[in-house]
Amino acid sequence: MAPPLRYAPSRRDLLKTGVSLGATAAIGSTAAAWEPPRDKGERSMVNVPFEGFENVRVGLIGLGNRGGDQDVRWGAVATVTAVCDIRPERVTRTISRIMQQGFQDVEPAGYAAGDEDFLNLVRRDDIDLVYIATPWEWHYPQAKAAMEHGKHVAVELPISPHLDEIWDLVRTSERTRKHCMLLENVNYFRPELQMFNMAKAGLFGDVQHGSGGYVHDLRWPYLFGGAYHPEHWRRRWQTRMNALHYPMHGLGPVSAAMGINRGDRFDELVAVASVPKALALFREEDPRVGPDHSSWQDRPYISGDRHTCFVTTVQGRFIRVEHDVNSPHPYTRETTLTGTRGTIELDNARLYLESLGHDDHTWRTGSAYDAILKQYDHWLWPLLEELADQYGGHGGGDFVSIFRLVQLMRLGMTPDIDVYDSAAWCSVIPLSHESLKSGRLRPVKVPDFTRGHWKEARPTFDRPRPEDPQLTSATRRRGKGIIEPPGPEAKG
Repeated sequence: MAPPLRYAPSRRDLLKTGVSLGATAAIGSTAAAWEPPRDKGERSMVNVPFEGFENVRVGLIGLGNRGGDQDVRWGAVATVTAVCDIRPERVTRTISRIMQQGFQDVEPAGYAAGDEDFLNLVRRDDIDLVYIATPWEWHYPQAKAAMEHGKHVAVELPISPHLDEIWDLVRTSERTRKHCMLLENVNYFRPELQMFNMAKAGLFGDVQHGSGGYVHDLRWPYLFGGAYHPEHWRRRWQTRMNALHYPMHGLGPVSAAMGINRGDRFDELVAVASVPKALALFREEDPRVGPDHSSWQDRPYISGDRHTCFVTTVQGRFIRVEHDVNSPHPYTRETTLTGTRGTIELDNARLYLESLGHDDHTWRTGSAYDAILKQYDHWLWPLLEELADQYGGHGGGDFVSIFRLVQLMRLGMTPDIDVYDSAAWCSVIPLSHESLKSGRLRPVKVPDFTRGHWKEARPTFDRPRPEDPQLTSATRRRGKGIIEPPGPEAKG
């Protein structure tokens, strides 16, 4: 079923399948300032903990390029009770991979009966968390359906590319009392957590500005080479919106270090974009893109090859956000942080800090840089380093992010990244599109998704290591993870 331009599935299709969309207004030129009032029954999810689970039961939706790599990481720290994909062979493959780990005796249930079979998964009563790794247009209806059926949700980036849908996920979370979280793995990468700890320790002084985003040449194999399924899904977003489609990998860690939604918040943004040329040129010139390639059916590419967006905050800071997946360019997230006492550039692996006595206008690099960051290691990494090496995923950061979410659920703690963080970071996508509509520099306001709660200090990645009875040395020695396999034989 080919998705329509605006949504997939359509609103009418969702209503037919029983997914209630709630009050989501169509948005036009005033969308950037839209902050709908709370309805009766919608209450803030700030500082709302998970219920606490002896064993977290997970359902996986989307088993392709991303979800099909994450399955064994979920299986290492939780019980996977159900999996879903539109390709039956992917469902079979995932069930086999989960069972080969030896952590659970019962096979996950499989769902592969078309686009709407995910609804049967979310209706199950043996799932606590739904993980979503499908094309972007499906994140909103699947996350909403999961919360409506009493499940917490962890969503790959973004939670939605549309502002009305982002707001509706916030309001659905507030009404159902279920968390909806962006599973932003880069926030859990070792250098990003070290930078966070350095900021909290005051090494940068008063943080003034930063940068972050996603610059990654995806033309082959991702946009044209079939690495995604359906082959065209991510490429065709370039025909729908002129926007920073995927900025969260760099934006998330910088926002956390700045205390966004915890004493500061995004205020407004303005975006600029280059002319869209690279994709059409690649399609025309690369011999791997033949005359029968699906890209020749694409509508014209309207999204600029390079986007830069400046996000200002209420406290007078700014973040420069970058996005470019079309141009020839080595991978970078362009992550930097600067304050009154110094600066760091993670991608260039260099820093300069007057707070540490640097006064010679010379970058600290190499072993000097590594030694400073090591002093601010987050407790998660020494604890999980062996398992991160074993289960991998972007240097182990994927495993660390999944372990941490499951740990927070088991221990009845609040999320590190909540629905308001997820909404703010993802809002850059539709708001940058809105800013670019007029063809000139046009600032737009960023909604306050917290409705005032951003003024309150609250914990995130700065919490100390909790007491966790399920962490055992025995399972580490067996090389099967550091959490006992769930079940009656599990220790602690």
